[in-house]
This record gives sequence, C-alpha cells and structure tokens, in this order.
Amino acid sequence: MTPENTTFARPYLTAALPGTGGAIKESCDDFRVEEIPSYQPCGSGDHAYLTVEKRGITTLEAIRRIARHVNIAERAIGYAGMKDAAGVTRQTISIEHIKPETVLGLELDGLKIVSAARHTNKLKLGHLKGNRFRIVIRGIAANAVEIVPAALEILEQRGVPNYFGYQRYGAQGNSHLIGAAMLRRDWQGAIDRLIGEPTAVRDDQWRAGIEAYQRGDLPQALELFPRHCRSEREVLQRLVARPDGLERAFAAIHPRLKKLYLSALQSWFFDQVVEQRIEQIDALLPGDLAWKHVNGACFLVEDVESETERASTFEISATGPIFGCKMKQPAGKPLEIEQHILDNEHIRPADFDLGGGLRMEGERRPLRVPLETPSFRIEADRLELEFSLPKGSYATSVIREITKTF
Repeated sequence: MTPENTTFARPYLTAALPGTGGAIKESCDDFRVEEIPSYQPCGSGDHAYLTVEKRGITTLEAIRRIARHVNIAERAIGYAGMKDAAGVTRQTISIEHIKPETVLGLELDGLKIVSAARHTNKLKLGHLKGNRFRIVIRGIAANAVEIVPAALEILEQRGVPNYFGYQRYGAQGNSHLIGAAMLRRDWQGAIDRLIGEPTAVRDDQWRAGIEAYQRGDLPQALELFPRHCRSEREVLQRLVARPDGLERAFAAIHPRLKKLYLSALQSWFFDQVVEQRIEQIDALLPGDLAWKHVNGACFLVEDVESETERASTFEISATGPIFGCKMKQPAGKPLEIEQHILDNEHIRPADFDLGGGLRMEGERRPLRVPLETPSFRIEADRLELEFSLPKGSYATSVIREITKTF
C-alpha cells in the first residue's frame, strides 16, 4: 500500500474468529481511560501533582482551562500523555508553586480535580507506564459470549498488533498524504491534500469550498471555507494574493501541525510493516531489532533460536520503523521490508530532515504489545471490556480484533 491508498482496513490477528459487531462511544461514559503512572507523588516538593478527570475535552483544552483559572502560562503545566476528547479520562498534571489544597475539588467546565499531592519534579511526557481502559460496546452479536474469550486468549498469548490505526490520520483521513508530499517537497501536492476531497466532508458549504478550490476559483474557496479550518484559510489567503507562491503559502501552517502530518506518515509506514508481519507477529527474524519490554531498549537479533524463548514469554518483540533521519536500521529480511516501503514512495531517511525545526529523527516501535489483566462482562447485547496497555498503544487495536467493525 502507498500513501495514496486511504483505505485503513488492516488484517486481524484474530482473523479466524468472527466479530461481535457493535458500536463504541455512544456516550462519554462508554469510554473510560485512566493513566497508570510511572511513580506516585512523594508528598513533598514544589510541584502539585493533580489527578484531573475530564469529560468530552482534550488534554490540551483541560490544561488551557486550568491555566486560565489559576492564572499561569499553559507551558508551565506538565503532563505525561495526551488524551483525546472522546470519553471520560483521568490523568495527572503538575503545577509548580501552588498549594495542592487550593485546587483539590476544583470543578470547571468539562473537568474536575479529584486528587492533589506534592512532588519534587515537573511531570513530563512519557512519565507513565500505560493506560487502563473500560469500554462499553453496544449492539453486539448473540454469539459474543463465545467470541470474546477466544479473541482475548489469542491477544494475551500472542500480543496486540501495535497498529496506530485510523485515528492517526485526521478528520479527512489524509494527514499522512500531506506528510508524504512535504517530504517530496511537493508543495502543490501538500496543499491539494490539505484542502482535501469533497467526498470526505459532510458540511455542504465546506464541500462547496473544496470544489471551488479544485476548479481554480481561489477567492470563492476562501469565502466558503469554514472559519474553524484555520490552516486551510491561511493557505488560501496567501494563494489568492500570489497563486504561484506554493511553498510560501504552505509555510503559513503552524509547525506543530506540520509535525503532525509527518508523524501521521511515519505511523502509516509502521502500520504497513505490522500488516506484512501480522501472521508471525510474535516471531523474530534474523536481523530484527528486538524490543525489551522492560525498558524499551533494542538489540540486533543474530541468532533467532537463542531468542525464541524470550519472545514466547513476552520479554522481547520484533520492532518496526518510525522512520526518520537517524533511525537505527535492522538487517536481513526486516531491512528489505522496510526499505521497500520507502523505495515505493521515492523517500529516503535523509528526507525526514526538512530543516526549520522539522527534523524527525525516528525510532523503533514494537510490532506487538502485551494485553494486561483483561476482563469482560456481557449483558444482553452489551459488552463491557477492561484491560491495560503500555503507553503509546491504542485501545482501538484491541476493540477491532473483537468486533471486526473497522
């Protein structure tokens, strides 16, 4: 698959089993997430560690509201991981030089602070072990009582395919396409992908704006594009002033968004490797860079037979690429698989350094992750699942294996 293919269907590890069907996120309470911290606050220090329960808002929006309430800069608030707006989530943030008791119990629109304690350092990204999920799936099939335990057993024994999945690719499902065009320095292509396709949106005016752009009527496109599409409107404004200034127009996009596009492309490439190795997701190949689950360190697999036992006990797993200009490469067949993906797109590792602060160095990521302490309960056509995953992994990778709905 190339980035031009926007079909996100990926093969299942549990393909031999039927799906339960059903829908998730019918209400906020159907999707609950709680961070598993790397450490607990020690009870002393200049930083207040606050457990925030938020409902229907993103992590950054919760931080924005708290920062405004306590009158500090948003950048002064530390957090360990990002949580999206869907569902009810509990996570820890840190604020320096504030008394925990002054904010304990604070309730703002969409959030409340449920615990507060002191610690000695600011919370930083990655300071968590993983996340605990409680997810309700409604409208499941009558035979779910047989399907669910069988699927969970496979996932426990062999691991959860560590797909990023569709949620990584933006509202129109095209973020990775923008990233690919950026790496090729194809600014026309990047803008075309940014504007998107009429069939990808439901709003009539938005769709008309895309159609106006595609027929070359830039002033009309700018007039029709919704106000919330800030990046698209800023690019269109520059194109109206100078239609041939493509690179300058694309430069209007915030660097943080540009990095998201590149990250989406990295995710797309990684998911292709998982797909190609799904049937042997728990196996190692000569030349693999193996992941130590205890600490995230990697090493080159030279003798597969001597490492097989460690893979079977989930001590280690094969990795795939988060491509970048400094990513460590495997050898043998794993290298062939990864190199073929880049060759198909006429992209080199060095291309991931675009300059101007857009340097993606790359890293390795395990092809599978452990499913920890899963449990389930079925009542009529309602399935309630609970499980934990390591940080950086997605609950949708578990749900799709059970429901087969995406």
